Amino acid sequence: MGLSDDDLGRPLVAVRGAYVMRRPHAIFIWENLLKCQRKVLDSGNTPREFTTIAVSDGIAMGHEGMKSSLVSREIIADSIEIMVRAHQYDAIVGISGCDKSLPGTLMAMARLNLPSIFVYGGTILPGNWNGSPVTIQDVYEAVGTYDAGKMSLEELTSLENVACPSAGSCAGMYTANTMASISEALGMALPGSATPPAESEERHKICFETGKSIGHLILNDLKPRDILNYEAFENAIMMANAIGGSTKAILHLLALSREAGIELDIKDFEYIRKKTPHIANMRPGGSYVMLNLDNVGGIPVILKSLLDKGILNGNVETVTGKTMKKNLESYDFSKSKSYYKEQKIEFRNILRTVDDPIHKEGTLKILFGYLAPEGAVI
Repeated sequence: MGLSDDDLGRPLVAVRGAYVMRRPHAIFIWENLLKCQRKVLDSGNTPREFTTIAVSDGIAMGHEGMKSSLVSREIIADSIEIMVRAHQYDAIVGISGCDKSLPGTLMAMARLNLPSIFVYGGTILPGNWNGSPVTIQDVYEAVGTYDAGKMSLEELTSLENVACPSAGSCAGMYTANTMASISEALGMALPGSATPPAESEERHKICFETGKSIGHLILNDLKPRDILNYEAFENAIMMANAIGGSTKAILHLLALSREAGIELDIKDFEYIRKKTPHIANMRPGGSYVMLNLDNVGGIPVILKSLLDKGILNGNVETVTGKTMKKNLESYDFSKSKSYYKEQKIEFRNILRTVDDPIHKEGTLKILFGYLAPEGAVI
């Protein structure tokens, strides 16, 4: 296998990717695995890659295959646990690109509690149809429009052909981009790693940096349960509300908290929502996609905004070995400042300030009543 005694004597790092050829998010997962491995090797550790399943909610939608989606999260978490335990790996780099593969990877990391870093495969670019940006959401709506006799088959086909123009996960703030944003807020991913597109030089840099950074975690024995405390989950819930994120974030954060041994209740989401302003104007509730958010500085800008207003918990540990506050103090915000200076109006359309939010309270509301005595999410 090309391994020397020295290679086998070093810490063995599981470099795992959710790689399947059936879905757009996964096209570059294998390439990203190789980039992470190279830097794992450079950091004095020995990488060992493997892959897991990954179900595409887009492909599974509208038929009985949707019943396979949520359970795939558990299978992903279980398979990572099996591989890491069976081979006695010392650390984990987990690359995921879509929906259930993100929380499944994080759940396995919390369960195994070995030095771990999560890295997102990256967002897809928006398509262009008749001069307007489009995403998979527009295709879903167009199918209904066609069924209602208000759109021709030719128009629907032309939209389908341009809606997903590159590799990466769905472009709006749907489940994948929501959970990627949350991974930064939890402190389980490197700062600035959530928003760059899958097909970008910045995404390649993030994979290199992740592979390099795992060496620091191994050296300092920093583990997921050192990071995933209650305050980190508060930050994650704040992020989901500030970005107008997917309602599935609640489902996944409750599962992740159980793996991390944190007592998180659905009622906790409501009190955190009420103190968190909604500031990112993202699809499907808003107008913009992950690429736009990346252009104005990405998730660190949102975290810094919440921290400066005393809302975010800044003293939580992160995979950098520094606190969230220290990360943000040293983060390079020049991209955000440059964009704001050159396109002030568009910047404000994409990302509002905490003092002038889109809504004063967050977007993921918990309801209780006769119809839903155990709670409901809207």
